[in-house]
Amino acid sequence: MTSKRSQSSQTSRSSKRSQSSQTSRSSQGSQEGRTRLQRATLAAGAALTVVVAGAGAAPGAGAAQENTAGKPKLKLIAASNSVTLDRYDWDGAGGVYLDLGTYLSVDDAPLEFKVTRKSYKDPVVAQQILRDGTSTSTKTKALPAGLVKDFSGLPGFIDVSIKNAAGEEVSATKGTFCPNNASGRIRPDAPATSKYPQSCPTNPFTLGSVWGVEKGWASNTSTIDYDKPVDLPVGEYTAEVGVAKQYRDLFGIPDDQHTIKVTVRSGDGGEGAGAAASRSSASSAHHGAGHGAPDAKDPAAAAAAAAHHYGPRGADAPTPPALSHALEDRGLAHHLGDGPGHTDGSRIAPALKPAAKRPSGRAGAPADVPKPDLRSLPAWDIAITNGEDGDVPGKDYLAFSANVWNAGPAPLVVDGFRSPGKDLMDSYQYFYDADGKQVGYTPSGTMEWDPRVGHEHWHFTDFASYRLLSEDQTKEVRSGKEAFCLANTDAVDYTVKNANWHPENTDLSTACGQQNSISVREVLDVGSGDTYTQYRPGQSFDITDLPNGTYYIQVIANPENRLQETNTKNNVALRKVVLAGEPGARTVTVPPHDLINAP
Repeated sequence: MTSKRSQSSQTSRSSKRSQSSQTSRSSQGSQEGRTRLQRATLAAGAALTVVVAGAGAAPGAGAAQENTAGKPKLKLIAASNSVTLDRYDWDGAGGVYLDLGTYLSVDDAPLEFKVTRKSYKDPVVAQQILRDGTSTSTKTKALPAGLVKDFSGLPGFIDVSIKNAAGEEVSATKGTFCPNNASGRIRPDAPATSKYPQSCPTNPFTLGSVWGVEKGWASNTSTIDYDKPVDLPVGEYTAEVGVAKQYRDLFGIPDDQHTIKVTVRSGDGGEGAGAAASRSSASSAHHGAGHGAPDAKDPAAAAAAAAHHYGPRGADAPTPPALSHALEDRGLAHHLGDGPGHTDGSRIAPALKPAAKRPSGRAGAPADVPKPDLRSLPAWDIAITNGEDGDVPGKDYLAFSANVWNAGPAPLVVDGFRSPGKDLMDSYQYFYDADGKQVGYTPSGTMEWDPRVGHEHWHFTDFASYRLLSEDQTKEVRSGKEAFCLANTDAVDYTVKNANWHPENTDLSTACGQQNSISVREVLDVGSGDTYTQYRPGQSFDITDLPNGTYYIQVIANPENRLQETNTKNNVALRKVVLAGEPGARTVTVPPHDLINAP
């Protein structure tokens, strides 16, 4: 995973947070690299359209007269009558991302949704939460069955028509609206901060999410599919943007159509995709490029980065500074836990600074102290590779992504302490009461320094193990163990008790430490999971000599039971795969996992 000096789309702990780790990952290396470089320019421009504040206050706090019915007043607005967009090209392909600066404004009451599914056998169900501003009571309104199919937002919410200078329609799209998109206040007496999460999760095995926009705020409605840019040549265009009729009827939104002049210019500037990251870096100076990031003025380095399977989260190598389109700077997370100004509903997650010294006294914790509940997600992003990132070139590997998440009700907090001259740190798990006071600890193994290029940080050992099982699941044919630097890369279920909607360490620059570190603290907060990307040495299985047939990828959380949990019976997840093909040209077929058809 990313080293402290290799900051992907996140900034260091001393700078401001952007949780791009919640975005989806492309499993195709060249496309993924292009996506990463493009996202930098696009997201920074979108996020700065509206002034953004931090997160932490209760919804609706401090605004004008309340709507006692709890029904929000919604309206589509445009930040500007004209926008300039950059076009990028790669090997004859490319296009433009339509960030047109339209927002959905919310007033009178917050716009809030609770989105869940009971299991992977059940469909996604979405409810609108209506908050009565005169009390703490809420009402729920079920959205039409089948309208929301995943956790990425309201599908088909925005209609966008693009016409060229001759008045001919050259593009017509329908965009998904994520209420947690880049947002900001629209009037000075609106709540100064937002309690809602900062993105809509796209992990295929997400179980629950909360979407919301504070009253007196507006959220960007632009949808960006980084795999599908709109092919608009350089020139002048006119965009017409409106809310789809089914949503106007459902939420009482006026039929406002906005006409926006669009200027498309070449974004390459003779420097290739790396220049995009360079310009983005200039506009967001506080986002450091990180150790080993490709030179923004070196097209060859940018091309090499584009060909590598880094990924937007869980990556082990540096990526250019970038913000997710759905996110914007929120400031340091001082809001954790309940209390004055701390109303996100989470337990108090201790800050990422380790204890001043290793614990002493008798180890243990009260039986009734809250503990984490670690659970594995089924593997996904499953593919055949021929060896990279430290594997043996020319061999066939079965690669995949794995995630272990914390269902709560308490965060997982692990400190590592190093004795002078030792290569390992002794690690300890800490326990806290409802007031955030430490009430116990237990030894939890070790942390090790990973010297491999692109890692170069401290890993908590035996956090998860991976096995490839035979078709009858009785024989282990391949196995591997992975140490993690814990980070809240994915929002898996923000509807569980004490879920923290704004975890602090959403990247790996905050807790992984350096080679000369004497101690580190790693935290996996409630509701979040840690994804370890598929293209990592030691995780993928060597299948060069493995017969074709049906197998199961098994992901096990806390395999040595070194961590105390509320439940250890839900630590194992399986994913079926079918291997075929010839050596050097192996294939893998991944059947759906219940209703989840994500290979």
